[in-house]
Amino acid sequence: MQNGPAVRRRKLGAELRALRAVAGLTSGEAARMVGWHQSKVSRIETGASGVKPADVRLLLDAYGVTDSQLRELLLVLAGSDEGGGRHHWWHAYRGILPPTYRDFISLESQASAMRTLETSVVPGLLQTPEYARAVTRAAVDGLDDERLDALVEVRLARQDVLRADPPLELAAVLDEAVLHREIGGPDVMARQLERLMEAARLPQVRLQVLPFTAGAHVGVTGPFVIFSFSRTSDLDVVVLDHLTSSLYLERKEDLQAYTEAFNALQVHALSPEESLDYIAGKVDGA
Repeated sequence: MQNGPAVRRRKLGAELRALRAVAGLTSGEAARMVGWHQSKVSRIETGASGVKPADVRLLLDAYGVTDSQLRELLLVLAGSDEGGGRHHWWHAYRGILPPTYRDFISLESQASAMRTLETSVVPGLLQTPEYARAVTRAAVDGLDDERLDALVEVRLARQDVLRADPPLELAAVLDEAVLHREIGGPDVMARQLERLMEAARLPQVRLQVLPFTAGAHVGVTGPFVIFSFSRTSDLDVVVLDHLTSSLYLERKEDLQAYTEAFNALQVHALSPEESLDYIAGKVDGA
């Protein structure tokens, strides 16, 4: 288990090492091409030291990497502030967002797919502004109105990944408790349920409700997120959220375990069609 910056360094290093191998270069040859000592290349590839985006560009040029999306993804992992559109907007909130949250948003903005189990609240990408405000106020003690507004803005801005081209593919399993927990009052909750129905009809969203009748299941250990990347599966990562920090799991055995767990949860959950009907029934009964 790693914190955000560490897992990013290791994943970036592993990808750069693989690209060097594809280019048919030794670490010493790569170092000479960019004017470095061989030890610097080794430290970068093992994740022992950070690397500047400018240095990543040098290596990618030396390895003949021209895939623009792969280059941008690796530069983001190196901490690049460049780019536009759906990328890097969160840097405007650097002063209020903890590093682990910035890392999460960075991965979310670059991922091609996201699988998430939620046991307490609606996923951030599907929250209404009022629901997001109520959740944020409850989760972060002592917020003044200005900081609260900014954090809600961030939550809503993150949702642009679902409207991007191509959009993030979202598969979400919601414990039934999420739909019963009245956050923000009945009016806020009613609108939130309507928003879930709208989202469930989007082609890029697969929403399933895990009913109480499913009994004990692997998800009782807590919520998790799996990010997947179309260009390279080596960058896939599991994120476990805690009250004051996040943990990033990158080992293949961890990814396999959580992927199998998510697949099992989908089997035990209501189908997307049944889930939509269930939520509609909650709306009608509100």
